[in-house]
Amino acid sequence: MDIWDSTRYRCPMRIAVTIFLTDETVTPTRLARELESRGFSGLYLPEHTHIPVERTTPYPVGGDLPREYGRTLDPFVALGQAAAVTERLALGTGITLVAQHDPIALAKQIATLDHLSGGRFTLGLGFGWNVEEAADHGVEWRGRRELVRDRMGLMRALWSEEPVGYEGESGSVRPSFAFPKPAQKPRGPVVGPRTLVGGAAGPRLFAHIAEYADGWLPIGGRGLGESLPVLRSVWTDAGRDPAALQVVPYAVRPTPGKLAHYAELGIEETVVQLPPAGEAEVLRVLDEYAGFLEPR
Repeated sequence: MDIWDSTRYRCPMRIAVTIFLTDETVTPTRLARELESRGFSGLYLPEHTHIPVERTTPYPVGGDLPREYGRTLDPFVALGQAAAVTERLALGTGITLVAQHDPIALAKQIATLDHLSGGRFTLGLGFGWNVEEAADHGVEWRGRRELVRDRMGLMRALWSEEPVGYEGESGSVRPSFAFPKPAQKPRGPVVGPRTLVGGAAGPRLFAHIAEYADGWLPIGGRGLGESLPVLRSVWTDAGRDPAALQVVPYAVRPTPGKLAHYAELGIEETVVQLPPAGEAEVLRVLDEYAGFLEPR
């Protein structure tokens, strides 16, 4: 039986959305309600604390940096609003710039959101691309990947059921009472909410994923046919359960052929891109994307 119904083009995987929510777009509460009512699986939000006017870092996809990058809402505040008006909608970041946060405070934010939402949070994390933004947070650029790895270790200690200390190169925490705990239970080496690491395919990224995450959040989803076998090999060599690996293509411009290809690769969730627009335009695109959803 073919994956696609040739008349309706419905996809068997979960379809979530991502959007740059700003002070000029649809609100988090309106969007969250509309997503849940239509049957979308989740809402993922990006993060930029600020965009320095004077910068030398080029926009990764070329051209001028879009206006919305400097106007993004704080993702945790916005997702908290979305959680309060929904019951089933998954909530995630795509991505959290972990290197730009105090890890003790970030651990509290994440645990609180996962607790209050009943375990609906996914921590999509990444290493960043804007050198100037990171520098204002005191991040040494070449060391940011190891900084993120270290801070994830510290946060896992705070999320542990019993008080556990952590001594890292960039920070430490003594055994502490730290509640609430994330609602999601530990699995393998992962403690805390579902964790996906964003970034381009490569040995360092795949090693990070196998060490402390549930899977990969590849932007755009290109080249997965070649990169997935490599990641799966790294994953199993690290002693992880092959069936537990999650790969979620992110910020995808959906087409029937593209989604069918992902399904053939065994992918169970895709995050599609919405425009950073007002309510009318966003709802129009949502109605278009709803044609990809399986009937409920």
